[in-house]
Amino acid sequence: MDQSQKTGKKIFALNIISNEEKSKHKGFGAGSIDLNSMSPVIIDVDETYIDIGAMHAKSKVEKGIKFSMNREDVPNGRQVWIVWVAVDRTPEGQFYGGMTACEMLIDKEARRGWKILADHVNKMDYALKRKVILDGLSPEQKASLKQLLVDTNAEWWENSPEELKAALEA
Repeated sequence: MDQSQKTGKKIFALNIISNEEKSKHKGFGAGSIDLNSMSPVIIDVDETYIDIGAMHAKSKVEKGIKFSMNREDVPNGRQVWIVWVAVDRTPEGQFYGGMTACEMLIDKEARRGWKILADHVNKMDYALKRKVILDGLSPEQKASLKQLLVDTNAEWWENSPEELKAALEA
């Protein structure tokens, strides 16, 4: 019996890149972002988890929240991070290729939040381009993120670039 049968809950995992070769076609659709290899991780206070809903701004913490681009509109917000994790593949196997962190403030009681959507989109793109940008994450948050990645797939962690591993050392 797997974990999802025991709890009755659906367990999310990091996306896996499809086996299809990347198209060399430069016509219609060239330059579009392929999100098959992207997974969002939420770091909310002392909880770190994968939430696929964040791909469309519908994560557990974002549901029912009206967002503003003005940080002052959310004076009582708690800090929540979305970490965009890109999984890549080489002939040797898959690995965590890039990751970037984006801050949000969430005030569940007031149903208000702050985030800069353009920053989230740009950071998602940077993760896909194998960049590692984790500015703002505390050593505890980095340790929690590292543990989630190792627990999700230790082989991918082992195959990951040293730059990425070093960025998560607390």
